[in-house]
Amino acid sequence: MSQPTLLAGDDQTALSRRVMVALRRIIRTVDLHSRALARLHGLTGPQLLVLKIIGERDRPTMGEIAQAVHLSQATITGILDRLERKGLVHRTRDDPDRRKIHVVPTPAANAVLASAPPLLQESFAAGFARLPETEKALILSSLERLVSLMEAGDLAAAPLLTAEPVEGLSELLGDHDGGEKRSELRS
Repeated sequence: MSQPTLLAGDDQTALSRRVMVALRRIIRTVDLHSRALARLHGLTGPQLLVLKIIGERDRPTMGEIAQAVHLSQATITGILDRLERKGLVHRTRDDPDRRKIHVVPTPAANAVLASAPPLLQESFAAGFARLPETEKALILSSLERLVSLMEAGDLAAAPLLTAEPVEGLSELLGDHDGGEKRSELRS
């Protein structure tokens, strides 16, 4: 037995469309922000996030960076490889413990960080923090319900608002068969 609906069929369709339009606006915002970041600074969102962590800390290790951004060390290695090729970081071995590798920003990285815009997730977090607790809980509950409706509850996701593929995407998704195809898409 189905529950009675409060809205007629046409109203249900209109409401569903409004939800989809709102989701599409979120997706477009993330995409446009990612494109602007890449165009203006030559970096992807994950690269800038990692660079910010490196700039905020004194010689962090790769493990500390991975933990701070909630990505695996393998993913961080790929990001650091790209940042190193761009001349933004360099890696040094620890003197007493040669197994530890520290990451240090270059002067070019400091210039990029001084001119880079806030990451989309930083702007979102600042606005979200200003909301009343009840509204935060309502938003979270609604989003979790949307994830369920889209049957996406089993997908792993890092707390990054980015449109480009994150390095190591197949690892994040637990996909060990299709990783080679996706590696071509890595930023």
